[in-house]
Amino acid sequence: MAYRIERIGTEDWEHLRKVRLAQLLDTPMAFMETHETALAFGEDEWRSRTARVNEPGCIGLVAVDGAGEWVGTMISFTTGPESAVLVGVWVDPEHRGRGRGVTDRLLDGIVAWARTEAGARRLVLTVHEENPRATAFYRRRGFEFTGESEPYKLDPDSLLVEMALPLA
Repeated sequence: MAYRIERIGTEDWEHLRKVRLAQLLDTPMAFMETHETALAFGEDEWRSRTARVNEPGCIGLVAVDGAGEWVGTMISFTTGPESAVLVGVWVDPEHRGRGRGVTDRLLDGIVAWARTEAGARRLVLTVHEENPRATAFYRRRGFEFTGESEPYKLDPDSLLVEMALPLA
């Protein structure tokens, strides 16, 4: 199946809402809000989110399948003059797997943006300590653990661990 990688547009709030709710049902530990919280948000919140990913120093990418459905997302934003953060990473379970290449293509787009448009020298992320699938993907792509961690907001007994990819 062919996939297109596109930037999230300011008017894509309904698509973003649909995919975010799917993300929260599929992998609740990977995000900092619950499905119930996101379900209660109105149109203004979703429009605000699409506006934010279109501000300078931020990018939102989406993988679109042949039927026009959003099947994956990645978002990145700058945190300083030489660093960018990766968030909002998700691929629909039916479209996962190295052979499909969705996650790799999304990350390729984020890395290219971080290097060229953002001028970042490193890309940083946090991953839940109990998400080995995500951790394995990031390690395969060159991310390494930094030794930093923080309690996971929705379950302070578990940790988010930091990983970074040098871009220089």
